[in-house]
Amino acid sequence: MHYEYKTRNTCSQKISFDLDGNTISNIEFEGGCNGNLQAISKLLDGASVELIEEKLLGNLCGIRQTSCTDQLAKAVRKAYTEATIK
Repeated sequence: MHYEYKTRNTCSQKISFDLDGNTISNIEFEGGCNGNLQAISKLLDGASVELIEEKLLGNLCGIRQTSCTDQLAKAVRKAYTEATIK
């Protein structure tokens, strides 16, 4: 399943990725720190929802109460929860 998540309070505006079971692939950020987010996308390709949450949930950017990676962790959990409810 392909999923798109509109971010909140970050430089990136949207995160898209594919979800197969609890595995995430093809992560793409729209906006944000391009080089860093491309690297994160490559490093996390094939990672589980649980691993992404474990590593990234609660990661903050400057004075913001979130970050692009924190938003990714929230997005993958939301997508996984919605997929398992259907």
